[in-house]
Parts: sequence; C-alpha cells; structure tokens
Amino acid sequence: MTAPSLTPRRPGADALARIGHPAPDNDPADTSPHAFPDGGTWRTEIPSVEGPEALAVVLEESARHDLPVHRVSQGSGVWMLTDAEITEMVEACAEHGIELCLFTGPRGTWDIGAATRTDSGGAGLRSRGHDALAGCVEDALRAVELGVRCLLVADEGVLWTLHRLRVSGVVPAETTFKVSALIGPVNPASYAVHERLGADSLNIPSDLTLDHLTEIRRVSRAPMDLYVEAPDDLGGYIRMYEAAELIRRGAPLYLKFGLSRSPGIYPYGAQLRDIALATARERVRRGRLVLDLLARHGADGGMSPLGSRLPGELHRFPVTLPEKD
Repeated sequence: MTAPSLTPRRPGADALARIGHPAPDNDPADTSPHAFPDGGTWRTEIPSVEGPEALAVVLEESARHDLPVHRVSQGSGVWMLTDAEITEMVEACAEHGIELCLFTGPRGTWDIGAATRTDSGGAGLRSRGHDALAGCVEDALRAVELGVRCLLVADEGVLWTLHRLRVSGVVPAETTFKVSALIGPVNPASYAVHERLGADSLNIPSDLTLDHLTEIRRVSRAPMDLYVEAPDDLGGYIRMYEAAELIRRGAPLYLKFGLSRSPGIYPYGAQLRDIALATARERVRRGRLVLDLLARHGADGGMSPLGSRLPGELHRFPVTLPEKD
C-alpha cells in the first residue's frame, strides 16, 4: 500500500478547478470518529466463497493481484458443507490469517411458507418457528466445534440467542456474529439495537446514502459491512468511486467486493461449480480495482493489519441467564 497523503485527492478536482468547477468541501463533522481496535479504519471481505475450491481460487487470485483479504464469507450455510470441507476451509484461512464466516441455519426464503414468494417478501430470511431457530443454533454449535469463529445471521432472534450462548460460554467468547445484508438495518436506531443484541459487524444495505452512514456513526461504533459492488438481488449497485468517502463516513468499515450481472449461487452445489469459481476470481479482481482507486486518490491509508478480526468493545443489552440448580 502506498503512504497516504495528508488530504486525499478528490477525483478530478484539479482538472475541474481549472475550468471553474471546484469540488465542494468535505464537512469535517461528517468524518467517523471510530476505528477498529487495531487503529485501522477499513478491512476487506470477499463474499460468496462457498467451499474449499472457491476459497483456493480466492487465495490464489489474491496473491496474484496483491489484494489483502481480512475476511471471506459464505452464503449457502453451514449445513451445505461437510465436516471435512469446513475443516479444510478453517485450516486454509488460519494459514493465511483470514477470518472465515459461515452462514447459519434454515432461512425463511427456503422454507415452505408461501409469504416469501409474494411481492411483499413476507418475513424474508428470518427463521420461522422454534425448529428453524434451533437449526441455526445447531449449525452454530457444529461450526464452532470445527474451529469457525465468525457466524453470519439473518434473524434478530437467532442473533440474540447466539449472543446469550456466547455470554454463557456455550459458544466461545471470541466468536463474532455478522448480520446479513438481507436484514441489514437502515436507520441509526435499528443499527444500535442490532449491536446491543450481539452483532459484531453489520452489513447495511448498499443503497444507504453517505449521510445515512454519518447518522449511524453518531450512535454506534460497531463495524459496518458494505458492498462497494452489490449482487443483483441486492440492487446491483456499484460504488467503487465512493470507496474513500464510504470509509471516511462509515469507519470502521469492511469493504465487500460483490459482483453484479452474475447469477445467484445459493444454495451452492457442484452444478454451479464453474459459475462459483469464475465469480470468486472476478470478485478478487474487483477488489484490486477498488484498492487501486483508493491509492490513486491518496486514500489507501488506514487499512487494518492483516489477521485483524475483533471488533473492539461494543454496547450490549444485559443478559440474564437461568440460575443453575
């Protein structure tokens, strides 16, 4: 990474100023006052890494493109991987100092409930009924038993349940919980509630404005995840040129390198192998493009050291556990 300039260059600013079109000044009050505990303001994440083969592609391509990777995440779910596959991914990520995040349990969009097939979408990915909640817990326990220390959740009840299990010691204390973009909070109050329910990292929808990020940062320092390029089912937004401003407003922030104009691959299986590997390869390339943009603008400083994963001290609701007999 190149050394950051004291003031990052605004895109096209010098050329536009020469013809009487100056860039508007940034408001210093909009800058997030928060950072990761290591002092960094941003980290990177490659999403939709659905198994060991896709992970191998990400590792190979990130080395080829010199792309630092802090986290990889998987979207199909713990239950779509064998113990051997999870173990292989855990070991490969540990070797490279990368956090591995796996999705938990049954989700409403794959359930028998018809509401998710309607125009309203029903309850979306949320876990329907006790059995679905229990399935998410079962997935979480299996994953942590195999060495996974980051779990993706798409239901507030699942989040609170897993946090209580973490507080009680059933789930290892260093386990982190990441909130899915598909239930991501869209206002400061909901963001703060998710943090207090146990979230260590929250994927906000990619169509939130820069002002929305600033509003959230006035009430919470919990790390934020944001697709700088979103998959089509999340809007297909491409915000590469905003990366520096997203970091300034949203730090501490995970830059997620999704991919628009590509087929969905959840739940992943061998029938989707070629697509999964090709899209994994291109996600890494997209990440390199974003970091190149940051470097050209002198805004690439502040990256967390590789291997960093913990979010720092966060606010939680009090947890009351049943007394032991």
